[in-house]
Amino acid sequence: MISIAMKRMLAGFVTGLLCLPFAQGRAAIPDGKEVFQRNCSVCHSVNPPPKSAPPVLPISGRYHMRFSTKSAGVAAMVAFMKAPSKQTSVIEPEAITRFGLMPPMTLGDAELNAVAGWFWDQGGSASGPGSGRGAGQGAGGCN
Repeated sequence: MISIAMKRMLAGFVTGLLCLPFAQGRAAIPDGKEVFQRNCSVCHSVNPPPKSAPPVLPISGRYHMRFSTKSAGVAAMVAFMKAPSKQTSVIEPEAITRFGLMPPMTLGDAELNAVAGWFWDQGGSASGPGSGRGAGQGAGGCN
């Protein structure tokens, strides 16, 4: 006959096994900032001046100018990180000439989506060109 203590221990063990997939699923969602710090910060700074690649804020600003939703911007960023090309780049051609194209990232989809989401969250419409007094209308006094 199984004692009450043994039944409780067995119930706790079974409950733990049933909850394990949920705990692992939560732990499996990577943090975009951590992915950036581990894999991207070697080449990309967050703010100017640049390291060996364009900084995060101008890149994020460019994605915000090109894409109206975070999901579209993140999807485009992930596609670019998997297979960088001049045709899919959002940065200026002069920046590609200066820095070259980045190598393809060999991270998993979850990490790519996390870091792309973090990149997106760093900027906005005020991060790219047109953030001065002229708001892109040529009235900023730089003509």
